[in-house]
Amino acid sequence: MSRSAVIAVAIFLCAHLILLIGVSTPEKFVFDEVHYVPAARQMLEPSRPRPVLNPMHPPLAKELIALSIAAFGDNALGWRYPATLFGALAIVAVYLGGLALFSAQAPAIAAALIAFLNQMLFVQSRIAMLDVFALAFGLLASAAFMHGFRQRRPHRLFALAGVLFGLAAACKWSGLFPLGVCIVIVATIRLMQAWRTTFADARPDDWYRPDLWPEFRAQHFALCFALLPAAAYLATFVPLYGLSPADLIEAQRRIFADNTTTAIAGHTYMSSWPSWPFLARPVWFLFDKTAEDRIAAVVFLGNPLVLWPALLALAVCLRDFIVARRWDAFLILAFYFGPYLAWALLPRTLGFIYYYLPSATAASFALVHALRWGNLPRWLLWAYVAVAAIGFAAMLPISAAFVGTSMQTFNRLMLFQGWI
Repeated sequence: MSRSAVIAVAIFLCAHLILLIGVSTPEKFVFDEVHYVPAARQMLEPSRPRPVLNPMHPPLAKELIALSIAAFGDNALGWRYPATLFGALAIVAVYLGGLALFSAQAPAIAAALIAFLNQMLFVQSRIAMLDVFALAFGLLASAAFMHGFRQRRPHRLFALAGVLFGLAAACKWSGLFPLGVCIVIVATIRLMQAWRTTFADARPDDWYRPDLWPEFRAQHFALCFALLPAAAYLATFVPLYGLSPADLIEAQRRIFADNTTTAIAGHTYMSSWPSWPFLARPVWFLFDKTAEDRIAAVVFLGNPLVLWPALLALAVCLRDFIVARRWDAFLILAFYFGPYLAWALLPRTLGFIYYYLPSATAASFALVHALRWGNLPRWLLWAYVAVAAIGFAAMLPISAAFVGTSMQTFNRLMLFQGWI
């Protein structure tokens, strides 16, 4: 087994074990578990009931939760175990993407650590919601695309990415956003090649080259980024709907209608997409008083010591893309801004900061890129990882319900009124 594979397995096992600690607390539904767990339970019934619960999202993540309930029981561990599994896979995917971008073990490991310490991924990996499943498949697909991007024959890696993107979309339609990013990237490069575009001072690190993927034809593009994703996506509906074309089409119509409507009522913790990078409005998944001065709380906010500096790191990436035309900066920006700005195009007005999770995770790459910039000392990256760990530890009492905290600590952590 290669060194990279050993490290990937070690990252998975460590992340998975950490995410499992106290995951069954509380033993009641938390936030949107009230929607997804009953839908998963319904899938275990011997005959297909009508109406289907939670038809507004594809079935794969709920099918995985259902399998876990069947294996571990209809309890908090059974509901949440798959999220811990896929949260650990998401961390591994960040590591694999870091290997593609930085071609070295240390920065790849640092990117995975920063993603874990971001708080967003930690919290979403301990609740029976759909987002972490779409995230894990999407990150694995993005890592495959990144590894294929510089290869002369990327066919197999792009095909793998296509299948994984299809599975991401089968968890939640927002999994289509990074697939759209890849389609735009490949189409743009092919268009520039058709126009015979060249850079007068061409460099090996250019994001565009006239000789990129010489044997990747239109039929390969259609297979990797349309047919394979569609096949993987539709296959996940078969256990629920069978092979009935009418039922499959109706399921897609319902998902589209429910996810594009503007007639959704407001929510206490709703926020708009421009505010997400600034952490203006978190989502409180849980806030229970457990004693006179003790609370059990879970907030989806994000580590300010990670996500606020990430905005400066993105500016460094933008500089390197524009001035130096670097391919790694280009891909980091694409996989950050693509899934984020896609929300600006949707007509629905109801939004939450956890929609920012894929971009916030991709911001880990930007931070590593910026901290390795120029002649900066290499120890600076690890010093920053330590700073991120301090921020994560400070937020742990309001990130994991089993830890608990006092009202005094809660008030100290609430830096802004909008966080309450």
